[in-house]
Amino acid sequence: MTGGVNSFHVSGYGPERAGWTRLFARDSLARRLDWPILLAAIALSLLGSLLVFSATRNRTEINQGDPYYFLVRHWLNTGIGLALMIAMLWLGHRALRTAVPVLYGLSVMLILLVLTPLGSTINGAHSWIKLGGGFSIQPSEFVKLTIILGMAVLLAARVDAGDKAYPDHRTVLQALGLAAVPMLVVMLMPDLGSVMVMVVIVLGVLLASGASNRWVFGLIGTGAIGAITVWQLGVLDEYQINRFAAFANPELDPAGVGYNTNQARIAIGSGGLTGSGLFEGSQTTGQFVPEQQTDFVFTVAGEELGFVGGGLIIVLLGVILWRACRIARDTTDLYGTIVAAGIVAWFAFQSFENIGMTLGIMPVTGLPLPFVSYGGSSMFAVWLAVGLLQSIRLQRPLSA
Repeated sequence: MTGGVNSFHVSGYGPERAGWTRLFARDSLARRLDWPILLAAIALSLLGSLLVFSATRNRTEINQGDPYYFLVRHWLNTGIGLALMIAMLWLGHRALRTAVPVLYGLSVMLILLVLTPLGSTINGAHSWIKLGGGFSIQPSEFVKLTIILGMAVLLAARVDAGDKAYPDHRTVLQALGLAAVPMLVVMLMPDLGSVMVMVVIVLGVLLASGASNRWVFGLIGTGAIGAITVWQLGVLDEYQINRFAAFANPELDPAGVGYNTNQARIAIGSGGLTGSGLFEGSQTTGQFVPEQQTDFVFTVAGEELGFVGGGLIIVLLGVILWRACRIARDTTDLYGTIVAAGIVAWFAFQSFENIGMTLGIMPVTGLPLPFVSYGGSSMFAVWLAVGLLQSIRLQRPLSA
């Protein structure tokens, strides 16, 4: 199966089916796209641009004296993300399958570069590569995708070929080994939040692949033991330990490690049902919530748009997850099912963790809110994932 528009079944039209008839024919690209996912993702990105603008327009220490600095860059990131989605759609997830080993190698190389002098530390995590001109890249965002793709290739190979009904133990071990390499490197940065997402991705992929449930329960048990061991050996940095301590006891140090969470809860709590109005939030205008354009962007929605605005974000994220689950269910090949399920696990956990930490029900881990938070690497990665979902939907039989 090759990529390109031919794989979308849109070729072969005669002159009599030109124009609108061709565009909206049953087997056309426009009709077969999953529009709820696309429109929900665009709505989230546009809503995110307003929240980012509200959080940064008065922050002269970071916006270089230009109130529109982050707004324009957020729009630029969204535009590039849409272009990447179209490129992924044109290529097709099946054609990408042959390139997965190369992509995996590149992603591992990039995260290894972070550990060299080329790496940069932002907010305590040494997980960035500075590119110059004010731009940087966070390779761990793309590793989430390559883990999904790599594991899907291994777990689905013999099943899709008809040799096996489900992945055997040897194949599962190989897939886990593939995921473990980048996860260990990311842990060394340390980027605990990304590692947590990757663990959930691995569990979601295994469940979707049909692997024995013993692997899932075994991994959960191993993860619990590993977390205790990491804590006891002092592998985590002090700021990470403090974040978990503040999560367990928000009153532990309200002016220190508990400050972010407490200010976030104040901002969201003050919004009430409909909020104080866009650009009118006292917590946001007063710059009381740190990293409000990235990790804590949901607090802007909670304060200025209230329960209605925050609920809208959650509903839009829910639409994406619902449609992605349908794509995973309806696709005819295991590879596509695993890829879609991995993306669902990724989006679901990262969204829950980000919103949860602003509400004080999850520890602060520095994860962006998909499509909403400011950040190029995150935006590019989630839009590439949308392109994969659309490709999986388009390459299923027309009767499905």
